[in-house]
Amino acid sequence: MPFARPTLEELVLRSEAEVAARLSLDPLLPHSVLSVIARVLAGASHGLHGHLDFVARQAVPLTSEGDDLDRHVEQWGLERRAATAATGLVVFTGTNGSSVPIGAQLVRADGTRLRTTAVGTISGGTATVAVAADDHGLVGNTPPATALGLSTPLAGVASAAVDASGLTGGQDGEDDQALRDRFRLFLSARPQGGSEADYREWAGEVAGVTRVWVRNGYDGLGTVGVFFTIDDDPLGPIPGAPKVAEVQARIDDDTRRDSRPVTADVTVYAPAALATNFTIALDPDTGTLRTAVTESLRDLLRREAEPGGTLTLTKIHEAISTTPGEGDHVLTVPAADLTSLPGQLRVLGTVTFT
Repeated sequence: MPFARPTLEELVLRSEAEVAARLSLDPLLPHSVLSVIARVLAGASHGLHGHLDFVARQAVPLTSEGDDLDRHVEQWGLERRAATAATGLVVFTGTNGSSVPIGAQLVRADGTRLRTTAVGTISGGTATVAVAADDHGLVGNTPPATALGLSTPLAGVASAAVDASGLTGGQDGEDDQALRDRFRLFLSARPQGGSEADYREWAGEVAGVTRVWVRNGYDGLGTVGVFFTIDDDPLGPIPGAPKVAEVQARIDDDTRRDSRPVTADVTVYAPAALATNFTIALDPDTGTLRTAVTESLRDLLRREAEPGGTLTLTKIHEAISTTPGEGDHVLTVPAADLTSLPGQLRVLGTVTFT
C-alpha cells in the first residue's frame, strides 16, 4: 500500500493530541504556548514530509526533474536540448570606410540585445553584418525589417540599423516534461540500428524539432526520407535550410554510436507548406469563439496533419464542436477529406467566418 502523505492540518491535530496526551491536558487551549509549539512542530514535520516526497520523485526518471532528470537520462546516452541563439543579418548605414566591429551591441524596442559576430565596413553607404541574440531562446527571433539601435555610438555609423532578413534559429531549452516524453519514447523503442523510431529520436535531439516523419524508400530502393517541423518557432512550423542541415548532420554523425547505418541513404527534408483554408458559420458568432475555433484548427493540424496523410472531415468537425462555447456550426470549406502529397504538410491558412 503506497504511503499517504499527511496534510498540514492532520499533522497539527496529531501534534496537539500528542502534547495534550503527554501532559494530560485535554483539550489544549487554542492560543496557549503549548498549542503554538505543537503547530510549529507540525509545520516543521510537514516540510520534512514535503522534502521526502520530492526526494522520492527524483529516484524515478519519469517523475524526476531538473538536474536529477539530467543525470538519469545521461545514463542512457541522452541529454537535454540546450537553448540556441537567434542569428541573422543587420544593415548599417553611414560614411563609406567606417567600421562596425565584432561585439557591437544593438537593442530592439523591447530591450532584447543583439551583438555583431563579424566585422563590417560601410561601402556604398551600407554594410550588412551578421548578428546573434545575446539571450538564447525564442526571445531572440526577430521579424524582417525590425528597427534596431546601437547601444554605444560608432564613429561614422548611424545609430539606427535595420534587421535585413529576420533573426531565426532561436530555440528555448528543452523543459522537463519534453525531456521526460522523449526519454519515455526512447525506452519504448530501443535503438535498432536504423529503425523508424531511431530516426525520430535522432532528429528529435536537435533543438526546436517537434514532429518527425520517416518515409522508407522515399527516393527509391535503399533510401530514407526524414521530414520534420519546428512548431514552437514563431517562423515555423516549416524549418529553413540551416535547421534542415543541422538535422542532417546529426543523423549522419558517424562519430556517435547511434547514427544512421552506413548502408542507408538518408536525406532530411523540410516539408512543403500546404495552406489549408476553412469557411465556417458559427453559433454563437462571437469574436472570442472565432479566436478559439481558429486555435482549435491550428492544434488539429499540429496533431493530425502529416506528409502524404489524410485529414478527415470528421476530425475537422470534432475540433470545431469541442471548442468551449461552440453551440453549432456549418462547415462549407473544405467539403471533403483533405489529402496531401508525400512531401507536403498541411498548415493553417485563412479561416473565414460567415
